Parts: sequence; C-alpha cells; structure tokens
Amino acid sequence: MTATSHLTPDQTQWFATTFGQLVGNVEQAVVGKTHQVQLAMACLLAEGHLLLEDFPGTGKTSLARAMAQTLKGDQSRIQFTPDLLPSDVTGVTIFDQRTEKFEFHPGPVFTNILLADEINRASPKTQSALLEVMEEGQVTVDGITHRVGRPFMVIATMNPIEQAGTYRLPEAQLDRFLMKTTLGYPDHASTLKILAATATKASASELEPLITTEAVASMIDLAARVHVDDVVLEYVTTLLAETRSAPEVQLGCSVRAGLALIRVAKVWAAASGRHYVLPDDIKVLASPALAHRMVLDPEEEFRGLTTEAVVQRLLDTIPAPQERAAG
Repeated sequence: MTATSHLTPDQTQWFATTFGQLVGNVEQAVVGKTHQVQLAMACLLAEGHLLLEDFPGTGKTSLARAMAQTLKGDQSRIQFTPDLLPSDVTGVTIFDQRTEKFEFHPGPVFTNILLADEINRASPKTQSALLEVMEEGQVTVDGITHRVGRPFMVIATMNPIEQAGTYRLPEAQLDRFLMKTTLGYPDHASTLKILAATATKASASELEPLITTEAVASMIDLAARVHVDDVVLEYVTTLLAETRSAPEVQLGCSVRAGLALIRVAKVWAAASGRHYVLPDDIKVLASPALAHRMVLDPEEEFRGLTTEAVVQRLLDTIPAPQERAAG
C-alpha cells in the first residue's frame, strides 16, 4: 500500500465523527450498550453480517431496528419459523398470464438491512437460502442471478435457552457472519434510565435517519484504505494458527476468519480517528470475529469451556507486536 492511498486527516476525522453520530443515534433506542452498538456499526461498514445470541428481552430486535432506521435505506424483517420456505426469503418466479412471461418477485432479502429474527427456528434448507446472498450479495432463482443493494447487512438473532423446535446453525453458515456478540442485561443505572423513560424513550421506529446509503458506501470504501502493517498481519496469522493447534479446539479459524478480522479492524481504526490498524484493535475484535467460527472438543465444552475463553487465553499468551503500525 502506498502512502498516497492512506486516508487524509480530513477523511479520517469525518469518518470518526460520522461513526460516533451513528452510534449515538442507535443508542437512543438501545440504552447502555455502547460497545455492542459500536460492534454492530463496525460490522455494517465492514460489509459483514451480525449474529446476536442472547436471552429474551435484552434488545436484540431493538438494536437491529435502530440500525435500519438510522440508515436512509430499505429494511425488512423475516420471522423465521419451521414452515418458512426458501422462496419466502429469496423470492419466487411467477408466470404472468397477461404478459405470458415469467416474472421474478423479489423476497425480503432485497433490502439494505435484513432482520432475521430467531434464525435457528427455520429448517436447514431455509437457512441455507441466505448463504449465497450473505457471501456474494446476490440471489440466484431459476438460474437467473439478481443483485441485492449496497450496503447489505443481515442481523440475525437467536435465543440460547429455547432449543425445542430449533435447528443448530451449521458451521458453514456461522462462518458467513462476520461477528457474533451478545447484548446482555443492562446494568443498574441503565435499567433505571430505561424504566424512568418508558413514556418518552425513543423507539427504533421513531429514530431520525442520519445517513444515506451512498454515504455508507463511501465510508465502506474509505475504511478499505486503512493501512495494515506487516507486523499486524503476522500477529493475526499467528493467532489463526494457534486456534487450529489449541488442544481444546476441534475446528479452528480459517483464512476467511482472518480476512474478516482485518476488515473490521480497519473500520475500528478509522472510527478511532486513525488511518492505520493497531494490535489493540485486533485484541478488541478477536473474540466477536473469531470465537463463533471455532468448534470445541465435546469434552471441554461439557466442562463449561467457551470459545471466547480460548480466544482470550491466546490473546494473553501470544506476544503482541510493537506499535510499528502507522506505515
């Protein structure tokens, strides 16, 4: 990467300021979850998809709706159920008797932000209908390819405690999600604030859109120009290799996982007002970007070990490179 391709100070400042305004707007509807909102916004600007796994009533759907409302674009929602068909997601080709031609009727995936609510309640066949569009930004129906818009982001939710009537997401589909995170219950002060403001608290449907899809596309392109030094790439490569050789892990992280981590680290750096990635950016994002892609040894999982704990152990034991990151 040449020096001329770096972000200018004005571009970096605009990116960081705009990012903060977007996060602040979403926080009107999702109180006390600044870090999680920042992760979700970074995921959007890295052209990734977000998986939210948490207990009922923690604001998963509110976050997705607030993200969509903040964007001056299209949004849609699919309530995943066992009887949902793939064509209910992607769309269907119907024969029009008046024109005597087949016409494609787009499904809800043709949008900017798609809320896939309780995604693990649909059958594996219906879940797989999302794989192509999440990876390639397009849908193929009856041999004809249809592009979706830009930006395009899937925010999927799962409830970890109701397993009856659900289908486990296969590793191939989990790998399509750039990040997975949880919201958790708000702390004491945030809960008080939410309860006290029940009459006036902004709902996601009342949020004022702040940014156009064109401006989001510009932010995506700017973030792609953030510099990543060789020492940071070496650090990520080592981290990926250690996930594959860790004794507790049955399936480690692929190169695609590393690419995802680098993409979102670029956004995180720009949102912090920098034109280069630091090792600390990798440390912050490693768990949400890598942990859901790993499969633990069943015995270790039975003992209560989590992939998040494995990632944290690796971060604690692998020496971080010195900050030779500005390039």
